[in-house]
Amino acid sequence: MLQTAVVVQSSPHVIVIGNEKGGSGKTTIAMHLAVALIKMGQRVATIDLDSRQKSLTHYVENRRDWAWRIGLALEIPNHFTIGRAEGVRIDQNEAAEFAALSKTVAAVQQGHDFLLIDTPPHDTYLMRLAHSMADTLVSPMNDSYVDFDVLANVDPVTFTVNEPSHYAQMVRETRRHRQSLDGMLMDWVVVRNRIPPSCCVNPTLCGALDELAIRLAFRVTQGFSERSAYREYFPRGLTTLDDPRVLSAFVDPDLACPPAGREVADLLSALRLPIDERGRRRAALRAEWFACRDNPLELDDILGQENQWRPAQQS
Repeated sequence: MLQTAVVVQSSPHVIVIGNEKGGSGKTTIAMHLAVALIKMGQRVATIDLDSRQKSLTHYVENRRDWAWRIGLALEIPNHFTIGRAEGVRIDQNEAAEFAALSKTVAAVQQGHDFLLIDTPPHDTYLMRLAHSMADTLVSPMNDSYVDFDVLANVDPVTFTVNEPSHYAQMVRETRRHRQSLDGMLMDWVVVRNRIPPSCCVNPTLCGALDELAIRLAFRVTQGFSERSAYREYFPRGLTTLDDPRVLSAFVDPDLACPPAGREVADLLSALRLPIDERGRRRAALRAEWFACRDNPLELDDILGQENQWRPAQQS
């Protein structure tokens, strides 16, 4: 079973970006998290389950094509796309989708530290399967009651939470099922996303979100501000984490915004992901190699290597 495969010791940590509301910024968060983890030396695979829109797939393809055109080694995850089955019988469609997802997970089982799954903004069998696998669930939402309605509905007079909505109930049931299988409790993080930098926080909405967080046991953190940079980078597959010199050469310099990069770092820190030390060492070695690859080899380095391998003279 898929649930059994997920708990193997060598399996990657599964991050699912999920929300049944379009326009919340799921794909932007998914791509930036993937690139950030790769820059930290982690081995990352990504899966796009939105076979109709394919936003994450297009993002990765744009990044790969642009890297080839300009001759740059941009960080690119090992990417997969899984489409919905379109047969007549529902049970056969679900069996085919289960097999496709299970096969992909098995393919990335050994060689990756993280598996990041971007889900469609509607309830599907594949979306529910992905949630059942999640070690960390990231649910972006805009600061509006339209987005909050996916999580819960509120009293129209007091704005207190009445009851969880359809998506929150699905997550709650999925967490209980997962915990009964392997004892793991999914870490659910609701991300307040796409907030204008100058926007005042809505205290009523924040209060309702904090109340719901206690009832449903999720954490709340800040996501990305509403910046044009996140939209303008998509056609070339760029992210705010890429080298500012590269960004300024191909994008309006005003969009190469350092605060946006800090937002990604803050979100990554808030997620508390199990980033291993081996990955950090890989990242440090890669950075050291890139820093010195254009320097000419010094004569002392050559002589030092020669003396290192020269056998000691016998007395």
